[in-house]
Amino acid sequence: MYIKTLTIQGFKSYRDQTAIEPFSPGHNVVVGRNGSGKSNFFAAIRFVLSDAYTSMSKQERQSLLHEGVSTAQTMSAYVEIVFDNSDNRFPTGKDTVILRRTIGLKKDEYSLDKKSASKGDVMNLLESAGFSRSNPYYIVPQGRITSLTNAKDHERLALLKEVAGTKVYEQRRVESLKIMEETDAKRSKIAELLSYIATRLEELEGEKDELKEFHNADRERRCLEYALYTRELEEVANNLEQLEEERKQEMHAANTARTSFTQREEQLAILERQISSHRQTLAILGSTRPALRVDLADLTATRAKAQLAIQDLQERGEMGEQRREEMQAELEAVETRAAEVEASLTEIRPEWKEVVEQEKEEKRLMDEAQTRLGALHAKQGRISRFNSRAERDNYLRTEIKGLKTAEDAVVQSLSAVEEEIASTREKVEDLQRRATESREQLQEKGELFTQLGEEIVQKNAKKAKLVEQRKELWREDTKYEQLVGSAKDELHATQRTLAGMMDRDTGSGLRAVDRIAEQLGLEGVYGPLYRLFEIPDKKYSTAIEQTAGNSLFHVVVDTDVTAQKVLDVLQREKSGRVTFMPLNRLKPRLVPFPQAPDALPLIDRLQFDPLHRRAFEQVFGKTAVCENLQVASAYVRSHGLNTITLEGDKVDRKGALTGGYHDVRRSRIETIRAVKHWTQKYDADSKILAEIKAQDAQLEQEITKLTGEIQVLSNRRTQAQAIRAGLADEAYVLDTEKAQLAVRIEQLEGAKTEQETDVRDMKLRREAYEAEMKTPLAAGLSQEEIDDMEELGREADTRKKALLEVGKRKTELGTRKNMLEIELSESLKRKRDELRSKLDSLAHVDTDDLESTGADLVAKTQELEALNDSITTLQDRIAETEAEHDKLTSEMNKLTAQVEKLQTQQVEDSRGISRQQKSTERYLTKRQVMLTRKDECNTKIRDLGVLPEEAYEKYVNERIDKLVKRLHNAKENLKKFAHVNKKAFEQYTNFTKQREQFIKRREDLDESAKSIEELIESLDQQKDEAIERTFKQVSKNFEEVFGKLVPAGRGRLIMQKRLDMDQDDEDDEEAGQQSSIDNYTGVSFNSKVDEGLRIQQLSGGQKSLVALATVFAIQKCDPAPFYLFDEIDANLDAQYRTAVASMIHELSSNAQFITTTFRPEMLVRADKFYGVLFNNQKISSIRSITREEAQEFVEQETVAQ
Repeated sequence: MYIKTLTIQGFKSYRDQTAIEPFSPGHNVVVGRNGSGKSNFFAAIRFVLSDAYTSMSKQERQSLLHEGVSTAQTMSAYVEIVFDNSDNRFPTGKDTVILRRTIGLKKDEYSLDKKSASKGDVMNLLESAGFSRSNPYYIVPQGRITSLTNAKDHERLALLKEVAGTKVYEQRRVESLKIMEETDAKRSKIAELLSYIATRLEELEGEKDELKEFHNADRERRCLEYALYTRELEEVANNLEQLEEERKQEMHAANTARTSFTQREEQLAILERQISSHRQTLAILGSTRPALRVDLADLTATRAKAQLAIQDLQERGEMGEQRREEMQAELEAVETRAAEVEASLTEIRPEWKEVVEQEKEEKRLMDEAQTRLGALHAKQGRISRFNSRAERDNYLRTEIKGLKTAEDAVVQSLSAVEEEIASTREKVEDLQRRATESREQLQEKGELFTQLGEEIVQKNAKKAKLVEQRKELWREDTKYEQLVGSAKDELHATQRTLAGMMDRDTGSGLRAVDRIAEQLGLEGVYGPLYRLFEIPDKKYSTAIEQTAGNSLFHVVVDTDVTAQKVLDVLQREKSGRVTFMPLNRLKPRLVPFPQAPDALPLIDRLQFDPLHRRAFEQVFGKTAVCENLQVASAYVRSHGLNTITLEGDKVDRKGALTGGYHDVRRSRIETIRAVKHWTQKYDADSKILAEIKAQDAQLEQEITKLTGEIQVLSNRRTQAQAIRAGLADEAYVLDTEKAQLAVRIEQLEGAKTEQETDVRDMKLRREAYEAEMKTPLAAGLSQEEIDDMEELGREADTRKKALLEVGKRKTELGTRKNMLEIELSESLKRKRDELRSKLDSLAHVDTDDLESTGADLVAKTQELEALNDSITTLQDRIAETEAEHDKLTSEMNKLTAQVEKLQTQQVEDSRGISRQQKSTERYLTKRQVMLTRKDECNTKIRDLGVLPEEAYEKYVNERIDKLVKRLHNAKENLKKFAHVNKKAFEQYTNFTKQREQFIKRREDLDESAKSIEELIESLDQQKDEAIERTFKQVSKNFEEVFGKLVPAGRGRLIMQKRLDMDQDDEDDEEAGQQSSIDNYTGVSFNSKVDEGLRIQQLSGGQKSLVALATVFAIQKCDPAPFYLFDEIDANLDAQYRTAVASMIHELSSNAQFITTTFRPEMLVRADKFYGVLFNNQKISSIRSITREEAQEFVEQETVAQ
């Protein structure tokens, strides 16, 4: 075991928390300047180990606290040592032991392993680990080596005695001597008392004869008085027996009447509860019936409205169906005609196109013939106009150029027409696509419209069902509100009754306790005692109530701390007065109960939480319940119990008897039971009411949610209908635009054809001009050209006629085609779209008129069926309510009659019980008078003292008047002995007994004194042996240690005896006193080299070496787990310091050493080094340093000195 770490805070110069690095289990050296705090470091360890800091005053504790230059005052300090306990030297079972001592101005505390410990426990633990109080040399502070060096021989002898443990012997010897002194004083006192007793016995011998005559006369008096008292006792006993017999008869009749009364009270309570229950039910029915009738009227009115709505819907459906059928027939006719027109158009369009193409071809051929013919006519006309070919050619070039320009213009115009045709056709395709998309969206919105309508119907049905459920919940809510109100009234009534059974302050206090406990959040307040138990068998109720009394209203808490918290608030608020029962303070003294069936522990008749058992043991733990007073009284006498009967008659173990009639109508237990019943009823009904309200709120939310969803669906349906109408209009507009664009295409196609013809004509004319330019200017046309003119003229006429025929055919077909197309687009298609829109509008009118012909009628029909079911159910409920009301009214009348009958009987029995109660009171009074007389007689008989045998038979048959006369004569005779010492015999006997006791006591003291003398002799012998044994061991160790420290020298310790003391007068004078052991007077040093060399003749360094050798020798004699040396090498010479360092290094293999030094020799063989620092604020600190740093520090310190 060794010191592992050390933590200091606030101790002397160590203000801040200083945690020192772990020490080595071997040799540790601490270096530091003078005044830096090395000695305070050692003082801190001694402070924890209580080596020098015991029984300190406030000023001494103040001196240990840090006082620096700072104005802040240190209020407390602590030092904590952590021991390595791997060898289990401390019997704690742990590898590490933490010991802390904390000190303040008003405290001095220890803690062991972070737990508070007493100083005695700490000292015992240290001694168990080897820290001997008789050997203080495991800690060697500054100056102790010097004091040992300068010690006298007798002082060293005292040290040897201390190491040997002779203090224990001397302490026991002093105690034995003190006992001897006390024994001698007692023996002297006993001798004085024996002398006094002998003198007093001689005086009493002379008074005995006269006292004997007095005793004879007094014996006669006591015999006469005993006879009279005995006669009176017999008379009292006879009267008591007769009184008890009369009482038994009365009690039997009273018990029978009381049992009947109690049974009728219970019947009345049951009947009244039934009447109350019936009254509540009737009240509920009374409020339910009008509500049901109102609901029935509402449902009937709703059904009438539904029937009218169905009738209206049916009529509207019929009208709508007829109109729809008419429109449908008209639509079919339109569609049939449209189909016929389209079929005709399908037949005409190919023929019309063929005719158009034929017309184009005929016109082209005719135009070509006319153009060529015109060219020949023009050529024929130009022959006479031009005089030369050149003039002609110039003219032709001009014409060709003009034709070319005109042709280019027409071609450009033709390209524009073709582009417009292509663009228009693209627009037609786009309009067709958009119209298709509109019709698809129209179909989707129609399906959505129908779907939304179906969802609205479903949600309306669900909403109607929830509304019915809510109405049912409203009826239940009304019912339970009445039940809760009734339970609350009953609860308040029973609580007022209970409050009337206690004083006002207690009632106020109980109410305040519940409130305060809730405010403070105190879980340890369990409530009044009456709330904490149940009575399974009601027959024990009276016994339990009478036993508990006002303790029923005592408040049970877990601890007195909780009680004080509540009490503080009670007193501050002045809210009443309450008695608390803190479970941690209750220590009920249990008594043994008899194992008999006629005496049962009352506490076993209760049911309660085991947590509260102490409270119930305090109140009921000493009471047994018995069948009758006789049995109860017997168990009180035999077992010392408190007993009680089922009727509430109590027999206290101290003798008190209480009882009588107890009105069950004023029973606290029954009232408490009623409070609990109505509390449970109120809580249960309130819980159900809360659940109903929660369900109602939930239904209200669901209905509101459904209403919102229906509104959203209706809005979406209206929006869908509006979109459908817009889409239908859009489709119609698109179709119209498409038709207009088709007409435009036809117009453009015609224009294109005309322009193509113009281009062709101009091309032919241009080609003719070009051909003419290639011919010479002739006088006329050639024969070929003339033939061509004739041929072309005939062809032109033929083509013109054919064109007329084709044109006529085209006109006919075009007229028919245009009429059919106009009929189809302007009439039939528009009519068809209008009819379809109207039919669609009939199918989907608006949100408020859902599915006017189908779905709405189905919904209304379903609603009517649900209303019929609800009306039937409601009618059945009304009938059941009426029947139940009549039944309850009849039963209530019967119950009321029974109650009145029972109350009449109760009034009569109550009078009888009252009379019996008064009779019982008279009996108790008479019995008490008799018992008082009996007690007086017994007391007088006891006062007579021990009677002679003749007293029991001498005057048995004597008449009372003669006994009275004899007693008078005896008392007159006793008057002449008034001066006699009537206690002479008693005093003589007492003194004789005291003399014997004192003689026995003196013998015991003599024997005890002898034993003490033997003990003192034995202690002196044991002390001498311990000193001899310790000296031999220390002397042997000293020689070994000295030989190692001074290899060239030899030394030994010698025990000086009285002969040596006589030879050394100087030492004797300095000693000034002799040792308690005559054989030894001191311990001195002698050198083996020079037998005459004594310690007084050595130098200072040599003396210090001898002192160190002595310390090492003592430590070897009584080893400690570690050693603390503070500058032990200060006065040694250099060679001796090296030897001491080597010695410590050798010893450190078995024990830990912590030393301080200013010398370098101690650093050579050490294992770990620490430096103590000191700043300007006078605050010390300590840290681990290296060997080199320690040597450098010591060298600097040596130079500084």
